[in-house]
Amino acid sequence: MPHDVTTWAVTPQLEVEVRALGREDGPAVFLLHGWPDSARTWQGVAPLLADTGLRVLMPSLRGFGGTRFRRQEAMRSGQLSSLGQDLVDLADAMGVERFSVVGHDWGARAAYIASCLWPERVASCVALSVGWGTNAASQQLSLRQVQNYWYHWYLATERGQELLLQQPESFTRHIWDEWCPFWKVSDEEFALTAQAFSNPDWPSVVLHSYRHRWGWAAADPLYAALEARLTTHTHIRVPTLVLHGAEDPCNAASTSEGKNQLFTGPYRRELIERCGHFPQREHPEQVSRRVLAWLRECSA
Repeated sequence: MPHDVTTWAVTPQLEVEVRALGREDGPAVFLLHGWPDSARTWQGVAPLLADTGLRVLMPSLRGFGGTRFRRQEAMRSGQLSSLGQDLVDLADAMGVERFSVVGHDWGARAAYIASCLWPERVASCVALSVGWGTNAASQQLSLRQVQNYWYHWYLATERGQELLLQQPESFTRHIWDEWCPFWKVSDEEFALTAQAFSNPDWPSVVLHSYRHRWGWAAADPLYAALEARLTTHTHIRVPTLVLHGAEDPCNAASTSEGKNQLFTGPYRRELIERCGHFPQREHPEQVSRRVLAWLRECSA
């Protein structure tokens, strides 16, 4: 039976809650969840990966679940560069020199950033529901995507902040229902997932993430050097697979089109039909098959 344990890893900034599944001596693959979600998002995928001999590591991102900042005075930053740094710091803390990474939503952005800035550490990358080159505030958005990002704009307001603080489960449940046109999460599963939002740092990290992304909040000086590198390092040479729901109402599938020129290594983009924003939850077996095929192809 695959080894299954929840543990904590200490990085320079965080104490990270990590669920580990599979062989302890197997090739490591990190599965990174997004927002508003938790590490439970991989429950239909992780066992299938672990059954092949992989060491599957599922951390709770900063501000989620049991993960905590080590210092009270630390800025509760949610800027995207911090998520990429967190992944590499976590690998260091767990003694993992080289790894593959599968990320969804925020986790996909972290996976891209780590692949871009630390290609010597990342063996292969799979990004779900997000295209590379969509982090910058200067990006051009279609009117449809402007509408899709309504929650970004609302969270920039005081009323949006109040809603996030006072009704986090109602707000995020509405988003889930909106983002899943072909699938509905059960009340039980949503309640279990939403436990991760009770982290005391969750509101601050969420607000900072979306506000910083569009220039409405100051950056954390701790990541200034990384932010500078990301302005000049725009290409990824790590083998990368993008899986995108064909009917994603959050990040339209068109947002990951035409990115081939940003990848200097093997790259492929595949759509998943009748799928919204959560491919790993909506079609876990299909996602598992595609991820495993990509990992095998990259290791051949």
